[in-house]
Amino acid sequence: MTPRFPLLRVLCALCVLCVNFFCLFSSPAQNLDKPLTNIDEDITAFAFDSTGRIVYATHRGFKTKLYDLEHDDIWLQESNGKKRRLLEGQKFNRGNQPFSYIVDSFRWSPNGHLILAQLLTTTVVDESGKTEDSFMTLLLDDSGHEIRIAKGDSVLPDAANAAWTSDNAGIVYLSEAVKPRQLFSMKFTRLATGSMPSFYEGRTFLDVAWMPTMTFAIAVEQDHGRTGPPRLQRLDLFSDTDKELATLDGYQGGISVSPSGRLVAYFIDREILEVRDLASPNRVARLRVGLGVFQWSPDEKRIVLKRAIEKKSGDLVYFDVPPLAVPPNAHDIPVTQPPAVSLLHSITFREFAISPDSRFLAVVAPGKRNLLVFPFPH
Repeated sequence: MTPRFPLLRVLCALCVLCVNFFCLFSSPAQNLDKPLTNIDEDITAFAFDSTGRIVYATHRGFKTKLYDLEHDDIWLQESNGKKRRLLEGQKFNRGNQPFSYIVDSFRWSPNGHLILAQLLTTTVVDESGKTEDSFMTLLLDDSGHEIRIAKGDSVLPDAANAAWTSDNAGIVYLSEAVKPRQLFSMKFTRLATGSMPSFYEGRTFLDVAWMPTMTFAIAVEQDHGRTGPPRLQRLDLFSDTDKELATLDGYQGGISVSPSGRLVAYFIDREILEVRDLASPNRVARLRVGLGVFQWSPDEKRIVLKRAIEKKSGDLVYFDVPPLAVPPNAHDIPVTQPPAVSLLHSITFREFAISPDSRFLAVVAPGKRNLLVFPFPH
């Protein structure tokens, strides 16, 4: 059925949107008269370093004789606001086959000078135009030079969720063991010598959270046949030492370790976030908050949640982390529903991040997808 007054409906929707944005930029309570920074580009990914610098990717498309391709540019904004391009995407090529890529995420090294950029790629694999999706991780430094592994390539193929080791000289990452993205194996490489034997060869994982110090990781392990329950593991990255922390009732995603390394949180299903003490794993809490993307506040007292999955728009809320306790029955953990406090007047955003020094909250707006930086509300 065709609406009788489509233009009126569009105008009403635009009015509501304008009111919402007026609230965002005029609320004295949250000091949001205007953003501290507005990077007016089509942002596909970004990340803060420890000093407030921002590495970010911008959408860039170009045409060839046969295809319309996308190769994102990568930029760095200094803490003084100056910007410089680290990578011109149109000049980034690998092999003879045409491909497109978008930057999915960034991760800084501990020393703040090296960058890992995870790329989602679509490659034309034959003359009929058939394509194949995959991912790779590109290594850069903060001056824009590609970092070559063992004097070879600057790209780790099939490398997801990569992170630098604590000495800034090695990389750990996940590689697909069961496709598509069902289970992963853990891989290691050194900048000087290249690929290394994995301490956890033959084991498969649903997900891994790398620790801030990068001497060990917290992983959700599951057997290759996916017949057993997921198990929470503490894995030493420099030896084959591991410790099972808990058997989980389920795992839906989002594993994240708090800044101090004291707590871990993850979704056990599409509704419930489980928080666990890593030193005393039997101390736990379950919160009914709904599946989304979350980040710890730097003081670990709160969790900020975008109420939507990755790359989808949702509003931002925060809630307090409750006291953890030992339940009377490990399989009958009480579930609470914490009060959720809205941030940025319930306007929806596609991405968000809290700076490591807790000074800034950055968001990517839907639509044009520009990057806005505000003071982090304390």
